Amino acid sequence: MSDIPSACQARDCTEPRTALTAAEVEALVRGICFKTGPPRTVGVEVEWLVHELRTPQLPVSRERLEAAYAALRTVPLKSALTVEPGGQLELSSPPAASLMECIGTVSADLAAVRAVLAEDDLCLVGMGQDPWHSPRRFLREPRYDAMETCLDRTGPAGRAMMCTSASVQVCLDAGYEEPGPLGHGRRWWLAHQLGAVLVAAFANSPAAAHEPTGWLSTRQLVWTEIGPGRAGGPALDADPRESWARHVLDAPVMCIRQDGGPWDVPDGLTFREWTRSKSPRPPTRADLDYHLTTLFPPVRPRGHLEFRMIDAQPGDDGWIVPLAVTMALFDDPQAAETAYRTVKPLVERALSLPAPHNPLWIDAARHGLGDPELQEVAVTCFTAALDALPRLGATAEVTDAVRAYLDRYVSRGRCPADDLLDRMHGASRRPHGKDIRT
Repeated sequence: MSDIPSACQARDCTEPRTALTAAEVEALVRGICFKTGPPRTVGVEVEWLVHELRTPQLPVSRERLEAAYAALRTVPLKSALTVEPGGQLELSSPPAASLMECIGTVSADLAAVRAVLAEDDLCLVGMGQDPWHSPRRFLREPRYDAMETCLDRTGPAGRAMMCTSASVQVCLDAGYEEPGPLGHGRRWWLAHQLGAVLVAAFANSPAAAHEPTGWLSTRQLVWTEIGPGRAGGPALDADPRESWARHVLDAPVMCIRQDGGPWDVPDGLTFREWTRSKSPRPPTRADLDYHLTTLFPPVRPRGHLEFRMIDAQPGDDGWIVPLAVTMALFDDPQAAETAYRTVKPLVERALSLPAPHNPLWIDAARHGLGDPELQEVAVTCFTAALDALPRLGATAEVTDAVRAYLDRYVSRGRCPADDLLDRMHGASRRPHGKDIRT
């Protein structure tokens, strides 16, 4: 959520307001959300829980977080440093011309951030969902007040998403206008099918409130429970621009910002309906821009494609593996073709329902690579990524990390969530690779 302003900026709320029609909204969305061309740049957004260095089960006081974050703001970083509603930290890299440039930039920034936090006995923790602490909002701003009010209408999942979740978000160019392995249409389709494999392979959030939830990616469960209008993807039955524009128009408006006082939080008002009713005021281009930032599908088009389905990973450098694997499977033509052919058999399990609200994605979040079909696809895709990484300029250290992940987890039908559950239970819970679907 780092791309979203925390308050109503002057240019948004005091500029002359020109009402938009639904047709104008559709044209704008088509123009700004898919910027096609050769895949050249890569970026990553890494979110982290912030815990006590030695006793992570203990809560960190608001005062300590405020002091630590004030110190971090004095540190020169190339990545954008932002704070999430529950106090999680996020580093968003600038667009990089290569995988290694991206890794180098973020690694250096993370080292600087960790050094500052360590001075106050705090540390960054890579988990998709906090296994110990209940949602507690750190940021008190009109945006997050409105978001909490809106999401509370569908249950507690919204607060968990806001305050206790963390992810690795990979950002890749949309791709060529023309068809082919690197065309934007193919990449859009592949992102929604391969996304389930990424959920399963990198699941790392099996617990909440000190107890297993029954899901290997509880974070993905939380997003699913928020609902399709806010956290779902569009149908894949049309051109990407057409389907996304339709989805944007038919998605509910989270809030209507005001120059002063609390923001309005309408109940069930879609952006399309807002353009027709023009109440409580007509929607403007700034309102559309803001509305786009309040939609959280698993793959979000923002000119580039933002992959939002990967849980935060354990270890200082665990985020590098999903970044490297995802980029290889989309930006190397040979690996992209292999991934495309490999995931095709999974399509019928989705039942033509949008991600993540379909059986394929639900199985991935619940069972990870304990699902034998997902494991088989993951092994093929990781192997293709491993072969492609040298062609993308990856160092031996990066390819070795991917190979180690393939050997330790993917080939054995495991994911990091299994390690955490084993530690909680003191022993392995099931034979690796056994089908545990119910």
